[in-house]
Amino acid sequence: MVIIRGYSYKGELCVVFMNNYEALLDEAYENVEATEEAGRFEVLEVKGHHEGTRTIISNFGQVVANVRRAPEHLLKFLSKELASQGEIKGDRLILSRRLASKDINGKIKKYVKHFVLCPKCAKPDTELSEEGGKTFLRCLACGEKQEVHKI
Repeated sequence: MVIIRGYSYKGELCVVFMNNYEALLDEAYENVEATEEAGRFEVLEVKGHHEGTRTIISNFGQVVANVRRAPEHLLKFLSKELASQGEIKGDRLILSRRLASKDINGKIKKYVKHFVLCPKCAKPDTELSEEGGKTFLRCLACGEKQEVHKI
């Protein structure tokens, strides 16, 4: 007997169904091409320039899309870590003081380590969620769930 979507099937129908299923499965395995494991996750380097005492990050939108987090969340982290106020205008980030790109890149890598990469499997397939006033990093690849500090 086979149960499919709450209905039970007996006898010949069961045999026909299982034979069909096995044939379809074999065909699917023949048609699927093996792929190499996805490349290593790399954080985009910031591109920017200085205008007076300000630092303009021109590819901030791309960096945020790469790490798949809310721009405001990354901005809040960078503002605290770099001791600089920031403002998002379109795809650009404007920081209120003159900063070297290597310092900004270092802080973004720190952000990725704490708020993007899974601590168990090191994959970037994660999401942030809030439950009961606490923030959690939940991995979509391995199922790990770990509390992270609020910014």
